[in-house]
Amino acid sequence: MKFKILSIFPDILDSYLGDSIIKRALDKKIIKIEKYNPRDWTHDRHRTVDDAPYGGGAGMLMKIEPLYAALKDIKKKSKTADKKRKIILLSASGKTWNQKLAKQYAELEEIIFVCGRYEGVDERVKKFVDVEISVGDYVLTGGELPALIIIDSITRLLPGVLGNAESISEESHSEPNILEYPQYTRPALFEAESKKYRVPAVLLEGNHAKIKAWRQKKQKIKK
Repeated sequence: MKFKILSIFPDILDSYLGDSIIKRALDKKIIKIEKYNPRDWTHDRHRTVDDAPYGGGAGMLMKIEPLYAALKDIKKKSKTADKKRKIILLSASGKTWNQKLAKQYAELEEIIFVCGRYEGVDERVKKFVDVEISVGDYVLTGGELPALIIIDSITRLLPGVLGNAESISEESHSEPNILEYPQYTRPALFEAESKKYRVPAVLLEGNHAKIKAWRQKKQKIKK
């Protein structure tokens, strides 16, 4: 799986991409991540990627020319067929990302992310992407965090990424609207502020059939 991220602040992605599961997936060559800066497709001395909106209004918008030129070059150099690639514009007005979409997109070979900044992007950019995606009903400074969220949620579904494949089938949202059961680890008895907090006895008995039944009973349904 290849992830290609178009951002005017590509270096802020490095910390998250350089640790934990994502780093291991990169080291195993299960995924590949490429970063692109739309400023590299500008032609003025100041490498301008934003401008004031027509009609007035607060803030600035990302210009269409560098974003279009970048997407055109990235696609031209790619060896991935169009049907195995998605171009995502991270947008507050897009469809909400969820586990179902993560599973669908995990079947692709390449995803290109367009990370907006400022007050957003020129509306015409949407003519050159496949889908708009939001990660929730709130406003973020840019599209970089949503891109990382989507990359993380897809990467953990790819074969060979997680050490235990059962982790995927049992975790929250592996089935629609079903949240994972409560889990505990040692010590079996924890004391704090004059109170005792015990691990449920059924988990200590070693009866796997009872444990399975308890876990199924304790699974929560997302409201």
